[in-house]
Amino acid sequence: MSRPGAYLVLSDGSVFEGSAAGYAPEGHVTTGEFVFNTALSGYQEVITDPSYAGQIVTFTYPHIGNYGVTRADDESTRPWCEGIVVRELSSVASNWRAESDLETYLRQHRVSAICDVDTRRLTRHLRAHGALTGAFGHAPLDVVAERASQALGTDGQNLVDSVTCGEPYERGHGELHIVALDYGIKSTMVDQLAARFRLTVLPATSSAADVLAHEPDGVFLSNGPGDPAALTRHVGVISQLLEARPIFGICLGHQLLASALGASTFKLPFGHHGSNHPVKDLRSGRVEITAQNHNYAVSPDTLVGVRVSHVNLNDGVVEGLVSNEHRCFSVQYHPEAAPGPHDARYLFDRFDALVRSGKVDD
Repeated sequence: MSRPGAYLVLSDGSVFEGSAAGYAPEGHVTTGEFVFNTALSGYQEVITDPSYAGQIVTFTYPHIGNYGVTRADDESTRPWCEGIVVRELSSVASNWRAESDLETYLRQHRVSAICDVDTRRLTRHLRAHGALTGAFGHAPLDVVAERASQALGTDGQNLVDSVTCGEPYERGHGELHIVALDYGIKSTMVDQLAARFRLTVLPATSSAADVLAHEPDGVFLSNGPGDPAALTRHVGVISQLLEARPIFGICLGHQLLASALGASTFKLPFGHHGSNHPVKDLRSGRVEITAQNHNYAVSPDTLVGVRVSHVNLNDGVVEGLVSNEHRCFSVQYHPEAAPGPHDARYLFDRFDALVRSGKVDD
């Protein structure tokens, strides 16, 4: 397939050449914060994960699009990443589940892509220099470079309020009732909760009074995009809920829960993005292979009266917290596993046990 040329420029002036793909009208330039994802499959789940709002995803696996797309794999109603970077974009959707090919899907949702890029070189650059803002597009190099110099990152950004649901909704039929605060909740997360509980999902803008008015047995804090330090109002709501209901948080929900418990967060150099990150359960010694997607982490030195339950074996980052005093626990990784693996789905059952007993049984 013949494609028009495109440029990718990072904020530090680095230039990469490639070909325009997806939604790529002439002159169109996409900006955002560049990160890389190491998953070998699950590109559709990644593209539709609201936690990628504001970011451009570089896929390290060289062939993307091989098995097409299907609505069953969407993690939200539409893609949320700003764009994608791939080495080779497959035009063949070789899978019985496929309803379309990836490029058609990108065009339908007006998501830009750049392919034929040396993604190995780009990934090594981001590893060495950290997540960088930048731009790419089917436009002259000087135009792309100018847009790259103006691109915004995720630091200090409240992206949650732009991805949360507009109205409450309900799922599931269970003995226990859970309210989930939607900071950018993934569909598989909703499915896992709804399989165990009667679930009410509320917008992230909800107050503590709004949550308690639903008389839940427990509260769930979802994943989401952006800088947790910019979400002081959301942290305040969680602080009010801490003494009222058992709480389980995942990813951004983990960071916000830690903040409500008095801890602080920091930005990782290039984040954790992939489905192959080893995490150790410090109580059992068990090692789980986990799916991850986050640029920020909890500062361990700021934790007081809270037990660290899990750590990342690659770099020692805090991956889980437990507080029986406050009837809460959280993990930095994604136990809903979309894309997989499924090692950590037991944590949803642990939440069930917490709600019933008022104690984290780990």
